[in-house]
Order: sequence, then structure tokens, then C-alpha cells
Amino acid sequence: MAKIEIYTKAFCPYCSRAKNLLAQKGAEFEEFDITMGGPKRQEMLDRANGGTTVPQIFIDGNHVGGSDELVALERDGKLDAMLGA
Repeated sequence: MAKIEIYTKAFCPYCSRAKNLLAQKGAEFEEFDITMGGPKRQEMLDRANGGTTVPQIFIDGNHVGGSDELVALERDGKLDAMLGA
């Protein structure tokens, strides 16, 4: 399986949607909660080329984008290959 990292905030419906889709796929992921900011928020900004919205999702180090982009990959039949499923 691929290494999945997701930066989230509490009470974020888009974060929940992305995490639910990954869970439905049986994909394990590492979640970084940046609700209170901190060094992980800066890390996200650096890795996501300044992207400030959450979630920010990375699969095997590649920036996927947010929830909409993750859903689009699923809709286009590309997500399973990226997840190594």
C-alpha cells in the first residue's frame, strides 16, 4: 500500500469526506491535525506550494490536492492504482 499523509482540521467536512473515502478503500493514512497551527501547518504550506485549505493529501510524497481532487481521482478510476490496490 501507498504511504498516505493527510493534513486536516477539526470539524472540517471536506477532511471527513476524504478520510471516509480512504477508509472505504481500506487505505491506512497518517493524519496531521493542524487545527491549532504549529510546525505541521508550516510543513503543509511548504509541501502544498502554499495551499492553505484542508485537507491537503499526499500519496507516496506526491501532492494530490484536497478532497475534491481525491474524489475526482476515484471518479476517473485512478485512485486504486495510486493506492497500490
